Amino acid sequence: MTGKRMAVVVAVLLAFYLVASAVRGLDLARAGGLVPVVLGLSVLLLPVLGVWVLVAEWRFGRASEALGSELAARGDLPVDDLPRRPSGRPVRAAADAQFASVRTRVQTDPDAWPRWFELALAYDACGDRRRARAAMRRAIALHSSPADG
Repeated sequence: MTGKRMAVVVAVLLAFYLVASAVRGLDLARAGGLVPVVLGLSVLLLPVLGVWVLVAEWRFGRASEALGSELAARGDLPVDDLPRRPSGRPVRAAADAQFASVRTRVQTDPDAWPRWFELALAYDACGDRRRARAAMRRAIALHSSPADG
């Protein structure tokens, strides 16, 4: 299953869960009494938080995909030629070696969103998802800035 299809399946399942949680929260809030009402209102916070997270992640994914599509259309999409383990993950030593050169390119041109996009891919190849997402957020912000033109 492709990543996009999996994201849709997970989003639909989460939506069902959020609706079920909201219904239970409303049932508790309508039950009367201090404890059920407070518990019901607390349960109602879960769907609100879930929707916020779902929308934020969906927007992040769409923005990341748009940057990748733009780079691909220009013929500037970074080439993924790292050797792979049987699991499909890149060989760590090769990813670390590639990372050093990518980081240097970002340091020489810190305002170029394509460099940050490439850095996000390099972090991901090294297994550092937190920094990969932060670098991708930086690429999205630089791409969206008015100075980019």
